[in-house]
Amino acid sequence: MKLTDLLENIEYECVQGTLTCEITEVIYDSRRKTGKSSLFVCIEGAVYDGHEFAPQVVEQGVKVLVVSRDIPEVMGKDVTVIKVADTRYALAFISAAYFRHPAEKLRVIGITGTKGKTTTTYMVKSILENAGYKVGLVGTVEVIIGKQHIAAGNTTPESYLLQEYFAQMVEAGLDTVVMEASSQAFKLHRTQGFVFDLGIFTNLEPDHIGPNEHESFEEYMACKGMLFKQCKVGIVNGDDVHCEQVIKGHTCRIERYGIGDHVDLRAEDLRLVREGGSLGVAFTVSGLMDFEVEVPTPGRFSVYNSLAAIAICRNFRVREDDIKRALLAVKVKGRVERAAVSDRFTVLIDYAHNAMALESLLKTLKEYEPNRLICLFGCGGNRSKMRRYEMGEISGRLADLTIITSDNPRFEEPQAIIEDIKTGIQRTEGKFVEICDRKEAIAYAIENGEEGDIIVLAGKGHEDYQEIKGEKYPMDERLLIREILAGT
Repeated sequence: MKLTDLLENIEYECVQGTLTCEITEVIYDSRRKTGKSSLFVCIEGAVYDGHEFAPQVVEQGVKVLVVSRDIPEVMGKDVTVIKVADTRYALAFISAAYFRHPAEKLRVIGITGTKGKTTTTYMVKSILENAGYKVGLVGTVEVIIGKQHIAAGNTTPESYLLQEYFAQMVEAGLDTVVMEASSQAFKLHRTQGFVFDLGIFTNLEPDHIGPNEHESFEEYMACKGMLFKQCKVGIVNGDDVHCEQVIKGHTCRIERYGIGDHVDLRAEDLRLVREGGSLGVAFTVSGLMDFEVEVPTPGRFSVYNSLAAIAICRNFRVREDDIKRALLAVKVKGRVERAAVSDRFTVLIDYAHNAMALESLLKTLKEYEPNRLICLFGCGGNRSKMRRYEMGEISGRLADLTIITSDNPRFEEPQAIIEDIKTGIQRTEGKFVEICDRKEAIAYAIENGEEGDIIVLAGKGHEDYQEIKGEKYPMDERLLIREILAGT
């Protein structure tokens, strides 16, 4: 591909060299082997700066460098140097051109928000596939391309990898992709180079604020809002207090969903459903559509996730019966996922791994008036101690029994993390036990389950490993439960 074709949608300065060269590959990681006709984009990361490796990759034969600052060491060498204002931004457009703009051959749905992104993506995929669409998925848990499932590294991949996934989806004959769009993705320009057909906002709460993330809540909110300057139709949670600020300055048509007369698509007559060990919610959809829905996951947040999915699929003209059937069948790994243990009590696996998520989950489950609400969780090592105190205090206040155990201790001692959690829980009158080994802790919860209990295993969710001293060891709570039930 000609260099000029790769640069067609960005502003740049050719500092030295020629624009007539042919490019066979685009690279942004200096650890990857480079070829004689490679273009290398110097990306500034949190730890490494690609500009520092420019002389090295030039010696290896890179044909073109894309930079955002001067690199005297490469001047005069046989390499074309292209200077841009922001190399991450440039990488997104270069990648889109390199893969021949695959997003233009797909209907692209982007979902942003603090909570609900993962569940909503799977709901949308289920509904659209039930209606005959061929749908790919890019999210926190995995990337799905046809029958291929690829473990995810980031909620939203780097722009080059995202465009590569899009290209693979086109090659596989897919016509639609639904993806999670994180605030970091917008901040780092991973979603540039294409336009979303639909952009969805679920909700917003303070999160991802700190070193290497967002400097403030205002920046976090502004990054979420970038979606609505990059999509054709915006579908937003009209009940969220930050909604209007998030979509301020939007360039798309807006539809609102929620609970109340002020939105276009709304849920009415909410009813909690509990049958055997299953928890769910039923409601009436009104406004832009009119029908009854039941979802096999609990709580008000399931209503909002379902409404977002319904609003999206309405834009695809999906029939009501297809929506209802698909919502009843959808399951999301590690998101209030029921483990089939007993009809006497309910066991749920959920990714709630911070205070905000845990509080929301436990409050939701208390609405089902369980005999006892039992919360099993640990906290990650090499992370803020404040999170441990807060999660301990929340579980002590809301759960009838807390089982404190290990999560991903990383380079800390598991017992030291447990002691921090106890500091928080001891601020309450909540009962607790501590069982450091997670399998033993789960076994204790199951063996002591009583009629009508709800037991939630929080923190691991979709993860199938435990990280200890730099190594990831296999540990899937679903497998642990099967082993416990089998007595092994």
